[in-house]
Amino acid sequence: MQEKTNRIIEELKSFIGQKGKLSPSPFMNWLKPVAVAAEYGSLTFEYVIRKEMTNPMGNLHGGVIAGIIDDIMGATVYSLEKSDPFVTVNLSVDYFAPARLGDVIQATTRVVKEGKNVINVECEIWFPAKKRLLAKASSNLMRIK
Repeated sequence: MQEKTNRIIEELKSFIGQKGKLSPSPFMNWLKPVAVAAEYGSLTFEYVIRKEMTNPMGNLHGGVIAGIIDDIMGATVYSLEKSDPFVTVNLSVDYFAPARLGDVIQATTRVVKEGKNVINVECEIWFPAKKRLLAKASSNLMRIK
């Protein structure tokens, strides 16, 4: 079976392993993701935890985790190359373990259901060095005209 692709997926694949700007989104560029994998309905990005991403305890801030998740989920829906934009209507995040300054984490998304007006996406954030799940999330994104 041939893998489904489009120009956005091919562009993301060309960035695999490179550091740099992946997006016109200032927030995504602030997060500084490195593309690891790109397939139709699934992306994997890697992030290095920087000081400005941490809370006073030195752990990755929960709001930054939610931001990473929301951002990569949006990129996943964008990569489906829909004619209309989609926006997040809900985001549910479960936090399981901390990450600290200098840690490298990976976020992987998966489109669960691709409807005409609503797309459901899941995301997991892993700390690969310790094979530990940091967070898991689910979101619905809605088409706007």
